[in-house]
Amino acid sequence: MARSAALTNAGSTSDAASHDPHALMRIKNLQLRARAVVEGFYNGLHRSPFHGFSVEFSEYRPYTPGDDPRGLDWKLYARSDRYFIKRFEDETNRHVYLVLDRSRSMGFGTLAYDKSQYAVTLAATLAYFLSLQRDSVGLLTFDESVGEFVPARQRPGHFRQLMVALARPLAGSSTNLDVPLQQLAQLIAKRGLVILISDLLAPLQTLQQNLGLLRSRGHEVMILRTLDPGELQLSLPGPTTVRDMETGRELYLDPAAARQQYNQNFSAHREQIRSICNSLGVDLYELPTDQPLADALLHVVSNQKQRSGRGGRRGMLARGVSRGGRSSSPGGTP
Repeated sequence: MARSAALTNAGSTSDAASHDPHALMRIKNLQLRARAVVEGFYNGLHRSPFHGFSVEFSEYRPYTPGDDPRGLDWKLYARSDRYFIKRFEDETNRHVYLVLDRSRSMGFGTLAYDKSQYAVTLAATLAYFLSLQRDSVGLLTFDESVGEFVPARQRPGHFRQLMVALARPLAGSSTNLDVPLQQLAQLIAKRGLVILISDLLAPLQTLQQNLGLLRSRGHEVMILRTLDPGELQLSLPGPTTVRDMETGRELYLDPAAARQQYNQNFSAHREQIRSICNSLGVDLYELPTDQPLADALLHVVSNQKQRSGRGGRRGMLARGVSRGGRSSSPGGTP
């Protein structure tokens, strides 16, 4: 009875943390934070109408006419009354690269946490989820230059290596979107999915060219744009001196006088990003840091589900987000 109560309380904690970023950020351990989001996401799917996302095991795929019946798992059929084909390694092992902005502007925040904490937690959540799906996950961090680079792998200890890289504090200054995208295009040969997590508060003159380079080499690209609510709407309470976090330049600002111009500039910058992404077939999601991280996970999964449904090869993440039985954590936590 005590064990059942403990499991119920743990599930409630995961649900609460996955829906409330403030509660989530109070969890000090990054891996536990990521796990709370993923567990809450699973629980939400089980209670939602999104049953089309679910299969019994990540190492299986539904049988379709034309498949070799020798690959059917009859024991699984006896339990589920559904036909599944055992998945081979080349089907399950996909390459996904998380490209994370670690520039100083990501340290901005009007909440109890900043954009960097939110973005790091988002990257950890995606790494955890992808590892559960047996994908190979890599990481590249950047500011004005490339910082950490962890090649995409799927092996014991790799998830912990990702967590160590993500836990390092901000050390960069300005944002250079060109260098990481160019370097990643040179480093990764196998086609995969590139997920860029950034506020994109940088000049965009060459963004189209560099995203186009990745797309021309067959990679799918998704951008998760992370923004603080105070950036979406200029919310200074009164005239004050503000400092550019990347250049250190200070200026006096009256929000009443600057608000209209700020909103115009922000909207123009946002529209430029949307235009670039639309022209290249790059998926763009804007994520205010007061929104649940499970929403971002749903964006990623549903996007890949839609891609797989439009024909061609299967989407990389739409291969079963529901588990049949208990799964072990990538980092070894039960």
